[in-house]
Amino acid sequence: MEGRAYIKEKLVQCCIGIENGRIKSIKKLLRGDEHLDFGDMLILPAAIDPHVHFRDPGLTKKEDFQTGTISAAFGGVSCVLDMPNTLPPTLTPRSLEEKTDTVSKKAWVDYGLLGGCSPKVDPAAISNGVVGYKLFMSSTTGNLLVSNDADVSKIVTSVAGIGKVLCVHAEDEKMIQTAPEMNLNEHDKNRPSSVEASAITRLSKIREAGKIHICHLSSREGLAAVEKLPFTKEVAPHHLLLDKRSKLEAYGKANPPLRDKGNREAVFKAFRSGKIDVLASDHAPHTIEEKEQEFADAPSGMPGVETGLPLMLALVKKDQLALDVLIRAACERPAEIFGINKGRIEVGRDADLIVVDGMSMGSIAARNLHSKCGWTPFENWDAIFPLATIVRGVKIVEEGGLVGERTGRDVVAQKR
Repeated sequence: MEGRAYIKEKLVQCCIGIENGRIKSIKKLLRGDEHLDFGDMLILPAAIDPHVHFRDPGLTKKEDFQTGTISAAFGGVSCVLDMPNTLPPTLTPRSLEEKTDTVSKKAWVDYGLLGGCSPKVDPAAISNGVVGYKLFMSSTTGNLLVSNDADVSKIVTSVAGIGKVLCVHAEDEKMIQTAPEMNLNEHDKNRPSSVEASAITRLSKIREAGKIHICHLSSREGLAAVEKLPFTKEVAPHHLLLDKRSKLEAYGKANPPLRDKGNREAVFKAFRSGKIDVLASDHAPHTIEEKEQEFADAPSGMPGVETGLPLMLALVKKDQLALDVLIRAACERPAEIFGINKGRIEVGRDADLIVVDGMSMGSIAARNLHSKCGWTPFENWDAIFPLATIVRGVKIVEEGGLVGERTGRDVVAQKR
């Protein structure tokens, strides 16, 4: 395929040769059985979203692995890492085997599964089948809460010994308030930024911490707490672009909460300056019926796997974000942190690519998205959706339509 490819932080007019799902050569001119000429279009590495909740198994009225991975493909994401707080949670060899069997028959893009953490379960029992682990230090969807210092330390040390990444939902459960809440402002007051900072500080005191990855940073205090620590960190588009003034009511309810403008701007500044390792959607869909409940009863979380990269590409077009910063956070660093052979256009990597018309600004509309939940907090926002998404050399999306066949594979199984 030929076009303006992003290679070593530059856009270069070239041809990319693909064989057996991987990039075989990158040259000015190539001959092959099939030649796809995209002219001046951009060829970028497809994104890796290391934080999605596709609700499969057990919560599939909200989403399942088919609708979730199709949404990912339309958003320019070729690989997702799915969280373990499903029903049942991904804790044991049996639950992992059952989940793997289910999702392998539905995935349109590549994926990895994260194992859950519980003081009663040895994480090593599922280490061969997971790409990493997830520790929930505060209450959220599911029942995987681990809040006791001794239990947290035990889990962190165990996962460090395994050598895999431990992703952490860093909110200190003991500091969360339970006052009645009727809106986004009150939700933020119940889970203030000090809750985030405290959890990170608690983690920093564990001697054998291993590979800690802090999920969805949302505040100045959180940024300050993690700044000098050897932890990797991520941010979600909703914490970059939305705050508690947004007219979203329960649709904007998330954990950590949407915060005030000052916190949002601080997080965006850190992201724009390259201080955040990873852009991750924290795609956590709930149905419209669930979100239309009274605020206090509505679940926390919002969809985002299909809109995250397109929103950021629009910011690149507007000169509000550098392309190299976006590619690093959406593609390169997730691949490095989780050991996935994707994320760059270079010989030997998986041929996971997107084609982008940098001049074609569109807008987001829920009716055009593919998540089962049927809504988005970014209705009418500017976005640039990819014209094509390619997974290991196979075209999955082209000009707004699903093409080809389902091709998703487990990135852990591919290494065996």
